[in-house]
Amino acid sequence: MPPLASLQPHLASVPIELQVLFIGAVYLGSLIISHYSIRIGVPAILGVLVLGLLININALNVTHEEVAKLQLFALALLLFYAGLKTDLKAIRGFLNYGLMLAVGGVALSTLVLGVGLQWLGSNDAAAIDLGLGQPHAMPLGVAVLIASCLGSTDTGPTVSVLRQVGRLMPERVRHLLEFESAVNDPSALISFQICTLLFVASPGGTTVSNLQMLDTVVSGLIQQFSSGLLLGVVFGFLARWVINRFVHEKEQLLVVAMSIAFLTYGFTHQAGGSGFVAVYVAGLFMTNLHYRNPEVNHEALQEVLAPFNAMTEISIFLLFGLLVNPMDLTPNLALGVGAALLLMLVARPLSVLCFQPWSPFSRRESVLISCCGMRGAVPLALSFNVVQVIPTLRGVPADLAPTLAANAQSIVFIVVILNLLIEGLSLPPLCRWLNGRAAPGWSS
Repeated sequence: MPPLASLQPHLASVPIELQVLFIGAVYLGSLIISHYSIRIGVPAILGVLVLGLLININALNVTHEEVAKLQLFALALLLFYAGLKTDLKAIRGFLNYGLMLAVGGVALSTLVLGVGLQWLGSNDAAAIDLGLGQPHAMPLGVAVLIASCLGSTDTGPTVSVLRQVGRLMPERVRHLLEFESAVNDPSALISFQICTLLFVASPGGTTVSNLQMLDTVVSGLIQQFSSGLLLGVVFGFLARWVINRFVHEKEQLLVVAMSIAFLTYGFTHQAGGSGFVAVYVAGLFMTNLHYRNPEVNHEALQEVLAPFNAMTEISIFLLFGLLVNPMDLTPNLALGVGAALLLMLVARPLSVLCFQPWSPFSRRESVLISCCGMRGAVPLALSFNVVQVIPTLRGVPADLAPTLAANAQSIVFIVVILNLLIEGLSLPPLCRWLNGRAAPGWSS
């Protein structure tokens, strides 16, 4: 996949009216293809991605920096909505297990997939070349960064697919999946930041001991996380005050939600904290607080922001599909398939089953949970960050960095496609099979 900055601005001479017409037609097409995607049993968002690939205009007047900025706004909005979707009342009885799965599961799956990718991939991340820790193996930093991109699950495609089986899916399993997806978004971002700090070279090439490096990483993360947590709480209560004082109509909640989301991220980032943690915490507090107006609750907040969240996800998938030339993915296809199989058959099941001793769910329910690890917009958005980070990693030759960055992004792209396709087609029959073998309520 060539760097986006290398794309030629062939559309620069196209009148703005035709560009608006094209954008409208693409979004209308995404709605139509989403409808047929659901009918054939695959997630709607996969159909949107395929539409982008079919159109595949790789001559958009867009630079890599502009796309990275768009992904930043998208991640902030997605995480804010994830916070709004975290209804603590719905997961009473398995909150601790949900946190273990969302936080510990991300860490474990990142570690397993990272080691597996280094064993599986070549030193340029272009092909399969088995060997762990060998000179021809994929650099460990690159492998772990790719794995950390894929740590976040997206419950939207899962719930969309499982609508076909209706009540065959236990409600508490659905609540767990929604909670896990909401919490592991910030967990995956923190994991990505940890991996970045661990593997990025020191400024100026200075030599730093492992102990000093670990101390720097830990202190930096504590400072970012604590600042993000504190400011997220502050802005959450600020949003409550604004709503109680100034909101008189339900429609005004959208203005409050959007402004609070971006104020929280921007202010926290400028203060040296983690803006992503802050926007998630602000959304979490907003959806679990009580307001003077009885019409204002977590359902109303989610309802007004849901269209913008859907638009954000669609935009990420469309943009990625439009800017990626499918032929550029073919050299990475074998390694991408191997990474997808590692994720679905090894990393995800291990990240669920390792916490089974603390789980209130039956083994059959845990099997279903381990198969509901669909990846969505967050991994694709993070893949743009990988392109920027890989050239700064220790031990990565300067001449090999652009190739590694492009191949890493291609691997993430292939894994997301295969993950959505395979799990989308297999989940409904698996759910029916498990339900047929289990007693009512799946409590066996």
